[in-house]
Amino acid sequence: MTRIERSTSPLSVNPLKASQPVGGTLATLGFRGAVPLLHGAQGCTSFGKVYFVRHFNEPIPLQTTAIDPISAVLGADDNVLGALDTLCSKSAPALITLLTTGLSEAEGTDIERLVRTFRSEHPEHAGTAVVPVNTPDFVGSLGSGYAATVEAIIEHLVPTEGTRPGRAPRRVNLLLSDAVSPGDAEALCELAEAFGLEPVAIPDLGASMDGHLDDDDFSPMTTDGTPLEALGGCGDAAATVVVGASLNRAADRLRERTGVPDYRFDHVMGLNATDRLVMALCTIADRTAPPPRIRRQRRQLQDALLDTHSVLGTTPVGVATEADLLAGLTTLLHDAGAEVTTAVAPERSPVLDALPARRVHIGDLEALEHHGREDGVELILGSGHAAATATRLGVPIVQCGYPIWERVGLHTRPRVGYRGSRDTLFELANTLLEHRELHGDVRPYRSIYRSADIA
Repeated sequence: MTRIERSTSPLSVNPLKASQPVGGTLATLGFRGAVPLLHGAQGCTSFGKVYFVRHFNEPIPLQTTAIDPISAVLGADDNVLGALDTLCSKSAPALITLLTTGLSEAEGTDIERLVRTFRSEHPEHAGTAVVPVNTPDFVGSLGSGYAATVEAIIEHLVPTEGTRPGRAPRRVNLLLSDAVSPGDAEALCELAEAFGLEPVAIPDLGASMDGHLDDDDFSPMTTDGTPLEALGGCGDAAATVVVGASLNRAADRLRERTGVPDYRFDHVMGLNATDRLVMALCTIADRTAPPPRIRRQRRQLQDALLDTHSVLGTTPVGVATEADLLAGLTTLLHDAGAEVTTAVAPERSPVLDALPARRVHIGDLEALEHHGREDGVELILGSGHAAATATRLGVPIVQCGYPIWERVGLHTRPRVGYRGSRDTLFELANTLLEHRELHGDVRPYRSIYRSADIA
């Protein structure tokens, strides 16, 4: 079992963690006609909006109840009811997620009660689904806020009656965690379609945040993503494929409500994990073997593992991301022979216990820098916030996760499946080679299979 070490620092010097409302916002953006509404101060929402506008380079629909210190003390119920009424009257979105923040949670707001009050006072807005989610800033991270929002949407919008598992034998639900980028979501849908299946991604960031021009110049809500009508058919699917250990609670809820069997994967990076996914799709599609092009992609990944082993093998690497993405990246690096000496996650998660890493630190980017220097890391994987850390360590960085602000389009690059894993290995190896050539540091290759007694 991997050794888990928790930071003893009394404060976060160089934060890695993003808040739960940010994660809840990200999950909401994967649904069509949706608007996240943060119940908090204007600054809370402004931060989240800037965070995603700079990451995706797209307009982000995000609204706020704009409570102030006085209303936080005396009560801000009217702010919530007024904001919901205004949004429904002006935009008529299909979905509003009402997300709490640290301020409203400290006030003790009962958002479930507020939604019931809104329904009784404004029956004319019955066409808009309103899903309340508790996402306090002071606990959890982006991943847990994302998972809580997906679970709440399933709880409120997936029906329990009138469904029959397998009635739509080609449909497969894809329940995707925060580690699945828009490019990953698109790649997973294409993989399922190669088996003749009809995938429905939940949420579908691959449709909503892939970076495309719409016919309208501006929309106050998301213009694409998972339609709410598709949630009504979840119980008719042949199976559900869950990608990301953080969504296990949401997957439990979906299975309880629909009875549809599921296949769960902590991640789908690397050869073994993708093999398991492909065999699951064979079972769902009632096939004895994958399509020829998928088998060829597997051979390409095998070749890439051989080609990059001489560069990545025995290389000490530092990785700092959310837990689900950390699990996938460390496994892929381990497959290529690299040694993940420094792994950092913002929150404790069960998926961290089985990581192929020397140790995992629960902390921030200061821990990545401190332990990375001790371990002599030669490559960093992390968000754009880790770029300064890599510069101070004098090593290159491959940016992934959230946020990425000084690179364009990386969220559309798939890193899952055979092809995504292959391309990621090439990216990692080439980044190392470029850095070594630039600094005149070309290491001799010594195979891990070399006998110690050979001169």
